Amino acid sequence: MGTGERDQEAHVSEAPTGAGGVSGPDSHTDRADRAAGDHAAGGTRVPAAPRTLAEALRSRPDSSLAALLRARPDLLSPVPNDLTQLATRAGTRASVVRALERLDRFALQTAQALAVAPDPAPYPVLLALLAGDEGDPAVEEALPGAVAGLREQALVWGTDERLRLVRTARELLAPSPAHPSPTGLGPTVAEATAGMSPGRVQEILRAAGLPATHDPVSAVAALTSLFTDRTRMSELLDTAPPEALAVLDRLVWGPPYGEVSADPAPPVRWLRDHGLLLPTSARTVVLPREAALHLRAGRAHRAPEPVAPAVTPAREYKPQVVDSAAAGQALTALTMVEDLLAEWNEGGPAVLRAGGLSVRDLKRTAAALDTTEQAAAFWLELAYAAGLLASDGEADERYAPTPAYDDWLDLPPAERWSRLAAAWLAATRTPGLVGDQDARARTLAALGPDLDRSPAPEVRHRVLALLALLPEGTAPDPETLLARLRWEHPSRTGPEDLRPRLARWTLAEAEWLGVTGRGALAGHGRALLAAAGDTARAPRSGATAPPAGLAAAAALAPHLPEPVDHVLLQADLTAVAPGPLRRPLAATLNVLADIESKGGATVYRFTPASVRRALDAGQAASDLHAFLAAHSATPVPQPLSYLIDDVARRHGHLRVGAASAYVRCDDDALLDEIVADKRSAGLRLRRLAPTVLAAQADPAALLEGLRAMGYAPAAESAEGDVVITRADTRRTPPRALPAPVPEGPPLPDETLLGAAVRAIRAGDEAATVVRKEAPRATPAEPGGLPRTTAAETLATVQAAVMTGSALWIGYVNADGAASQRVIAPVRVEGGFVTAYDHTADEVRTYPLHRITGVAELAEDPA
Repeated sequence: MGTGERDQEAHVSEAPTGAGGVSGPDSHTDRADRAAGDHAAGGTRVPAAPRTLAEALRSRPDSSLAALLRARPDLLSPVPNDLTQLATRAGTRASVVRALERLDRFALQTAQALAVAPDPAPYPVLLALLAGDEGDPAVEEALPGAVAGLREQALVWGTDERLRLVRTARELLAPSPAHPSPTGLGPTVAEATAGMSPGRVQEILRAAGLPATHDPVSAVAALTSLFTDRTRMSELLDTAPPEALAVLDRLVWGPPYGEVSADPAPPVRWLRDHGLLLPTSARTVVLPREAALHLRAGRAHRAPEPVAPAVTPAREYKPQVVDSAAAGQALTALTMVEDLLAEWNEGGPAVLRAGGLSVRDLKRTAAALDTTEQAAAFWLELAYAAGLLASDGEADERYAPTPAYDDWLDLPPAERWSRLAAAWLAATRTPGLVGDQDARARTLAALGPDLDRSPAPEVRHRVLALLALLPEGTAPDPETLLARLRWEHPSRTGPEDLRPRLARWTLAEAEWLGVTGRGALAGHGRALLAAAGDTARAPRSGATAPPAGLAAAAALAPHLPEPVDHVLLQADLTAVAPGPLRRPLAATLNVLADIESKGGATVYRFTPASVRRALDAGQAASDLHAFLAAHSATPVPQPLSYLIDDVARRHGHLRVGAASAYVRCDDDALLDEIVADKRSAGLRLRRLAPTVLAAQADPAALLEGLRAMGYAPAAESAEGDVVITRADTRRTPPRALPAPVPEGPPLPDETLLGAAVRAIRAGDEAATVVRKEAPRATPAEPGGLPRTTAAETLATVQAAVMTGSALWIGYVNADGAASQRVIAPVRVEGGFVTAYDHTADEVRTYPLHRITGVAELAEDPA
């Protein structure tokens, strides 16, 4: 769009607006309502149809301006100075594209129909384009709301007699060879014949049975009149060969362009001779828009969609069944996250140079969790989004749990789950992308830097909201849910559209996390969604808002089984936990035994390595016996007691310390056995004394080597004490939660909207108010600053302080930027004037030497 066209849309009329003295921001409220009231009361002023978008915005009440800024928050950054600037900004390409992307399918179809309609278009013409000649009750019912929505978002302006689409939107949506319209329509007759010779146009007129004209303009008008006349157009098509009608059938719904040879077939030649196909180049013809609309019975779209498709149910369950299934999966989710972080408790895998986790480490994690790589990526990203996992930031950077993980473990299960669910719902991290390639053909890694997708939270909220619309216990048909989302965001659909993939991932992730059960939204899932909506609508303040998951935790808690404080020990060196264990019991048992299987009952297995792990953590054999006796519902099996005693008897008999590394033992025969063992060759041991061996390996490698040979060495400090290793010693420094990447500017709250509307109104008052020149003021150019001498400026300002009147001033700030302002002076002192600035909607102090001039405001002509 040219600069002149944009200025025309945003132009502000210089005619009197009826603004008089300014008494404060409240005096600008609801001008349209006052004008309508003047007319209703029998006044002489009748609100005229707006000539520009700026005038249309000026006639809106404050509530409508606030709705516009709420729907298009990008217009607020920064707050426009006045309504002219707001109109200009609303017509910029970036803002219009963003606004079009937020439209639903029928609103977008309405805008597309306006783009192919005359400009301006009466409402009946728009209705005919969408409903066709035969009419459509659903379209007739939905169209007023769609037009109102487009008008509310400043994409359409004008009265119903003269509807205008914002020029930038028309440029984006109107058909062109480079950018075909979704309507499938081509150019008008006037556009298609723009480069055609006058003689050729006259030949088309004669072939169509029309009289010749004296100029191309009237010839194009005559041909257009023929194509838009239903009766004459039908008579012309009745004379067409059947093959020609078949050609039209292939072009009528688009694309409207076709290729022809130098010697076209008779049906194509007939269509070309009669103007039903107009040449756009030597080998290309196009079906003009007016002819296509006749063949379509007046419809711009083949299938208008005024009503959103319904999300149909696939299965129905009792709500209790859904809640129980979801609660069980919520417990599994907690177990997954705990097992993952327990696996990395002493330090996880290294961070790649480019960030993220390597493919090999992801596979190892998936194997450790006994799940797929895609699911493992989800649990990793979930723990990261919840602030439980991060990189340690050291030179040899590795992943490890954060200090917040320990606090999280101390929470009740329902609250632990709610923290995870709330983090998942708000995160822009998208684990479904793991394994895909970016624009540079690099594989996207789990925990990597390129997984943020700003639409993810919105899609998750919308999917859960659609599930919440169904009756409790009802699982949707996924395809109908995706169809609904495509209707709500049609302009984003396409082969590279991420939203359908995000929706599918949301359904899967919600099931893994326990937000849904058997495909239906659980009760605690509904509470999570409602709480998240309340948090998003809460006003901004310095106080910390309560977590969105507290209500969900309260809804989930009754469905979770009570933790048990006992296990069932069995003679095959296993223990069965009949339910979720209490935290201290589970923590100790995870050290003393290895998890063999999970499910409704977890099976633990005792091995020499697991018992040695408990001894390394500082437990004595007597402590282990007492622990098992206290927490076993069955007698402690004898094989398990023997295993503990046997490992304890050998544990610490060998001592490993740091020289480079050494082994010492009071039993020199045992040292002889180790030296003679061929498996110790890699440790490069040599005897320093009868009870000491030195090794050319670090202590950790020496410990692992001796344990691999079947021994049970213990690490030793420099003072000779046994080193106790605990599982919770590796933690990252405190980390903040990863910040979501927002999609566009944040939604403004009501306080910001109110302040913005007042500021825009005040700035518009300053820009459009009628001024009267000071008696001896230097005339200013149109749109320029007023010019008065310093003495005249001081005298006028002092007089305004005494009378309480408002002034129009020109002001130049310290950076040399000039502006016009409307102020109400309060005090003049020490070379400064303190005044209420209606433009900025606040009290400010201005140096008098920076005021270029002043002028009094004109009286209200009304």
